[in-house]
Amino acid sequence: MSEKLEIQYRVLGTIGTNVYFLINKETRETLLVDPADNADYLLEQCRLRDYRLVGILLTHGHFDHIYAIPDLKKKTDVPVYAYWEEEPLLEDAWKNRSQAWAEPMTVKADVLLQDRQELDLAGFHFQVLHTPGHTAGSCCYYFPEEKVLISGDTLFLESYGRTDLDTGSHTAILKSLKERLFQLPDDVDVYPGHMDPTTIGHEKQYNPATVM
Repeated sequence: MSEKLEIQYRVLGTIGTNVYFLINKETRETLLVDPADNADYLLEQCRLRDYRLVGILLTHGHFDHIYAIPDLKKKTDVPVYAYWEEEPLLEDAWKNRSQAWAEPMTVKADVLLQDRQELDLAGFHFQVLHTPGHTAGSCCYYFPEEKVLISGDTLFLESYGRTDLDTGSHTAILKSLKERLFQLPDDVDVYPGHMDPTTIGHEKQYNPATVM
């Protein structure tokens, strides 16, 4: 990881989602990843630590990764970024599971992203990697200079995301892992949507997807 990037996270929501703050230590500009719940708490963390929020990145549209967004949008004009193919799920309370698990809600992304699109936000240069399987529009964010991957629910520590929900595909997630994520350098640090961080090298050796 570069000297410029600081990663902090909080575990929030009913399913214990990792909500990441990607902070530029030089400017305090910050990207918020997958705001699972409690907008007031997230904004208070930004205020207390002088995080200057400039963007909200979504790895996918399940409710446990987006539930704070409506309240965040009422209190800030920070844009929400999501992969274009995830738009139908974000905007459907049944498909995003909020109808079944909590109060129904939907989200409208401000910026729809493309596969391999390169972004410059908060002083960082990074790439969007479309990784379908957990959902059709799941994506990861790869920071090559920092050697960091934000993997959402595509890749976990010695595991990977479930594929039995709307738009999921077991075949697709295995392809995403083998042909996209496991092609990254071994020393890339992986920050998943749930559970502990890992590395690409560790997952290439111990992830069950490698033998499927």
